Amino acid sequence: MEASEIVVGLDIGTTKIAAIVGQRNEIGKIEILGFGRSESIGVKRGVVANIDDTVRSIVNAVKEADSRSDITVATVNVGIAGQHIKSIQYRGSSIRSNSEIEINQTDIETLTDSMFKLAMNPGEEIIDVIPQEYTVDGERGIKHPKGMLGHQLEADFHIITGQTMAARNIVKCIKKAGLEVDSMLLEPLASAEAVLSEEEKEAGVALVDIGGGTTDIAIFHDNIIRHTAVIPFGGDIVTEDIKEGCTIIKKHAEDLKVKFGSALASENRDEEVVAIPGLRGRPPKEITLRNLASIIQARMEEIIEHIYFEIKNSGFEKKLIAGIVLTGGGAQLRHITQLTEFITGMDTRIGYPNEHLAPGVPEEMASPAYATGVGLVIIGLQRLEKEAEKKDKLQVKAKKPSRGSFLDVIKKFFEEDNLT
Repeated sequence: MEASEIVVGLDIGTTKIAAIVGQRNEIGKIEILGFGRSESIGVKRGVVANIDDTVRSIVNAVKEADSRSDITVATVNVGIAGQHIKSIQYRGSSIRSNSEIEINQTDIETLTDSMFKLAMNPGEEIIDVIPQEYTVDGERGIKHPKGMLGHQLEADFHIITGQTMAARNIVKCIKKAGLEVDSMLLEPLASAEAVLSEEEKEAGVALVDIGGGTTDIAIFHDNIIRHTAVIPFGGDIVTEDIKEGCTIIKKHAEDLKVKFGSALASENRDEEVVAIPGLRGRPPKEITLRNLASIIQARMEEIIEHIYFEIKNSGFEKKLIAGIVLTGGGAQLRHITQLTEFITGMDTRIGYPNEHLAPGVPEEMASPAYATGVGLVIIGLQRLEKEAEKKDKLQVKAKKPSRGSFLDVIKKFFEEDNLT
């Protein structure tokens, strides 16, 4: 196996913007050629709130990735998230003109692409259409209908929608940073690709990505995406609670959370005290780690209750044999797995993206905080490999994959209005 083409993942988060340059090596693992990180100033809860600030952060992250990898980044695979993301289930069908001919890839893609024409609420667009199971002439539960004979082809689809303007603002920021968007992907699906095993997806698992502004959920069962949701709370709201509860500035609150934070107050003692520097000659402020953990636990319990509600709402609560996998920056909080298991009663582990990474990659990259960025690289490489496979088989390239359809609409908007 030869080394693959180079792909760039751009994770535009609420607290950080990360650019990761990677390629697949000869043994199929992901080599990180370079990465860059900058503070995310213009993004709130996964949505661009200030164009210029976001552009500056993107430029800084990409510049750092450029210098570390000795590669000039031109196109990126970008993640999209935010509380405007919604998902619906829909059943589509098509009647084939000749049932004596085998069902081929074109039949499947035509049915999938037709889902993008569904009527949405004003200001909303379909971001992604994910086929779940197919039905051929009434025979349900078919995962791969290609090669079968049949008159009617039906499919259950998981359709992800989002606000058009939110996506346009992301593309606008990337264009202003002098880059092009190769593909736009839902962030929890990228994180799932980085930290979940095929066995977990088969057994049933809830992927929970705790970011700065939002918590993203993706539920899998039988290797099929069953439910996605976005909760408008993340690590930032915990920092705000510490800031208000301890009456300290935000920077000190964030440092406290990262260095001494715990999701279980009972695991800390009253005599454990940390001193915060006073402002402008004022005396230092002493905070007990137990009080700090009490503030964090109260908010984390609320977030986990929301997560558990979404799991129950999906209808798959009793079918998730692999339990819950926590990832994202918020998953680094001490005792978070114990609190999650206590509230939900489900097995919980932390998801690290290191399983897919080649030996010798920077240790920082194996952190749950970079799961989305690594996942964007993995999915970008998978897409390139599928396109190469199609060319090898001399198949006619009819359309871009369904993932690109929403992005095509956004790109066309910028071409027509000459916005850069």
